[in-house]
Amino acid sequence: MTYSFDPQKITLPTAHFVGGSYVDGPEALDVRAPSDGRLLAAIPCADSEIVDRAVTSARDALKTSGWAGSQPRERLKALHTWADLIEKEAAYLAQLEAICSSRPVSQVIEGDIRVTAEQIRFFAEFSDKEGGDLVPTSDGQLGFIAAEPYGVIGAITPWNFPISMAGWKLGPALAAGNAVVLKPSEMTPFSTLYMAELSVRAGLPAGLINVVLGDGPVTGNAITGHPGIDKVSFTGSTRAGGLIMENIARHGIRPMTLELGGKSPQVVFADADPEQAVDCLARGILPNAGQFCVAGSRMIVQRQIAEEIAEKLAVRFGEESPAATWDDPAGFSPVISENQLNRMDGIVRAALAEGAELICGGERFDRPGSFYRPTLIAGVDNASPSVREEIFGPVATFQTFETEEEAVALASHETYGLCAGLHTKDLSRAMRMTGRLQAGTVWVNRYGRSSDHILPTGGWKSSGLGKDLGREAYLANRRTKSVLIDL
Repeated sequence: MTYSFDPQKITLPTAHFVGGSYVDGPEALDVRAPSDGRLLAAIPCADSEIVDRAVTSARDALKTSGWAGSQPRERLKALHTWADLIEKEAAYLAQLEAICSSRPVSQVIEGDIRVTAEQIRFFAEFSDKEGGDLVPTSDGQLGFIAAEPYGVIGAITPWNFPISMAGWKLGPALAAGNAVVLKPSEMTPFSTLYMAELSVRAGLPAGLINVVLGDGPVTGNAITGHPGIDKVSFTGSTRAGGLIMENIARHGIRPMTLELGGKSPQVVFADADPEQAVDCLARGILPNAGQFCVAGSRMIVQRQIAEEIAEKLAVRFGEESPAATWDDPAGFSPVISENQLNRMDGIVRAALAEGAELICGGERFDRPGSFYRPTLIAGVDNASPSVREEIFGPVATFQTFETEEEAVALASHETYGLCAGLHTKDLSRAMRMTGRLQAGTVWVNRYGRSSDHILPTGGWKSSGLGKDLGREAYLANRRTKSVLIDL
């Protein structure tokens, strides 16, 4: 099947979606296509007045629809219908995402949309299966723990996987009985807007999902500081997460889930299958041009096999060929913006100036758009910015070790603890290392999530607070109340 499309023939939604309708505002922010740099549209930037309108709409929708207090089975049915419609509209949704993002249209259709629909159905099933608990008490008393929705969730999603990240936030929040005010990235807003429109067409109450467009300093701060937001859920950089925590604290304490940055290691021992290890190392940095928080951007390889692994990686990296996100077959993805590409290239240049070895890459592709060659840098230590900073692009560092102790030391990061990869045939070593790696998720002899949504994701250290996905994500959208009654 052919998925390519003409980007000049797509009608783009460019207004806020509040109360089930599009709400225009003055054009304030340009949206560009990273595949060729063209200006696609200008979108409004929601100020505190628009955010307040969205919060009021969400609270009114909860009150008038009875969404939180209805039969849980009804929430389940409505969410399943929404997931079905998302799949039915996959072609148009994928075009809205691909045109402004780093995601090839074929990958959005075959991967992101299918997985997002599955996730919504997964969380829908918790609606009528998770509740409170009856607790043991003395005779003459009744004790139980009641679970209730928060009310209005303020969600902020990043640009790298717009549909998927919207699903991460909306699925569990709605299944748990909440309404949502969501701000997508100002660089990739279109598919999220259409998902919200589809929710109303699927029969979800208008106003249950409100999408406000804008940037972090204006719109993001208005959401996280709004007194009518009962909980905040954010996915993005650690720096932005810290600013959100500060803003919440200034306006009143409330719960938050923060899925933040990473600088994840992939540790390869000499007994690992070399072909499998190279495949995992490559899949940990090449998809989406390395623009995903769990990217395995620190490759740490036992010295006996380091030369072989580096040579194979250089060949693999060199095989990548760029293509616009609206072309099929899919090619190597663009970096989201020129600013991000220049920042990334600056880190590479600084590492080389300090004596690092360039194994491959290290420059942009010679073609229009923000495309950067897959890059592998060796000869760096843990003090190098190329090792310490989240680059968020197709750049990986390559370090070697002799002993298990040295591997643990190299894998440990002073700031991040999101994910880690481990490659070995020794089960005892795998179990030891899994316990010693400082990360919220460890993958052994693989790298990356599967389509099974039962495993939660979330980091240690400055990689975040709380969990997305899994049962934990549903529970994180409900608060508990302890009740003790004397009979």
